[in-house]
Amino acid sequence: MVQLTAFMGAFGVGMCFSFLGAIGIKLMPRLNIDTGRFGSLVSALMIAAVISSIPIGLGIDTWGHKPFAIIGFLITAAAMAVIAQSKSYRTVFLASLCLGVGAMCLSNVGNTLMPKVLFDGQNPAAALNLGNVAFGLGLFLTPFVVSFLFQKTRFENAVSVLAVIAVIPVVFAFLGRDFPKVPIDFHPSDALALLTQPTVILTALALFCYISLESSFTNWIAPYTKQVISKDFPTLPETAVDATSQHMLSIFAIAMMVGRLLASQVAAIEQHSALSVLILALIAAGVVFAMTRSGAMWSALLVACGGLAFSAIFPTIAAIASNRYKDNFGTVFGIIFAVGLLGAVIVPKTIGNLARGMSIQKSLRLLLPICAALIVLALILMKF
Repeated sequence: MVQLTAFMGAFGVGMCFSFLGAIGIKLMPRLNIDTGRFGSLVSALMIAAVISSIPIGLGIDTWGHKPFAIIGFLITAAAMAVIAQSKSYRTVFLASLCLGVGAMCLSNVGNTLMPKVLFDGQNPAAALNLGNVAFGLGLFLTPFVVSFLFQKTRFENAVSVLAVIAVIPVVFAFLGRDFPKVPIDFHPSDALALLTQPTVILTALALFCYISLESSFTNWIAPYTKQVISKDFPTLPETAVDATSQHMLSIFAIAMMVGRLLASQVAAIEQHSALSVLILALIAAGVVFAMTRSGAMWSALLVACGGLAFSAIFPTIAAIASNRYKDNFGTVFGIIFAVGLLGAVIVPKTIGNLARGMSIQKSLRLLLPICAALIVLALILMKF
């Protein structure tokens, strides 16, 4: 049951992060809001996630994983259920804040359980890569399921199904009896000392770079593809362009799942974690550079290569921190993930602002210095 809780925690985070995007096309007319106010809902989710990540990490090291797993599944499902029924923007805004808190409970629980309960606790990099396949599955299935349901039933019913899916894993958390024990003599004040540790600082900055890249791809892949296809094939019907563009996120999510599954079987990633991040960051930089230069014919291949390159970076960075801070990984993960999520708050929006004066393709050049920073951080981590 504990292993299932870890997998379903990661799956739930994928659901949370794709939820608003999946229902946005129906939610905006329902609430009578424009894209700006819808963007505020997404920002609310991300800001709540950033703020709550560290306290939740401290809580896990203080009281254990089980209560936060239960709380995470219940809050996530309740937030989705409220959004399913409400037509008030204020209520949906508050529910989006709660969804961010629920996502962080599930993320911290899942990612701190994986290194301890998978592969007998002996291979954190493989465990985190394998466990985070479930994140990609949640990211992929949520828009797929809701798109199907929107064709069959009302908004309320379709979104309520997602809430039911989100709450089912609470059974695993309730029944689980073998959750890891909390660290002995750990106090929340110990987190202050962790904030100054070089490995914590470096992995936090590395996650900032990585999440900046991933969130930028998930937010801008479809609009980027639409622009380059429209430019290269101006006579193609708009419906065909839209359909092709919308499929790109699915390609990206599938590539990430495949990459993480493969990475979980490669022992060298555990033995050479920082080197693995370095190699993948170099490949990612090459993919981003190619996307800023290439035409529509290469879009699907580049998106797939991006998914494969990105796939193992997050779990492997987390594994570096896990190996160094086994007893306090709940707190450490809360810290580094909070810093990392700031990348999702800042960078995709910056790309959007840049794209107003140029094409999305050209604005993606902002990601190149971020790739360079990740490469430098990986080189430094190799010394620790």
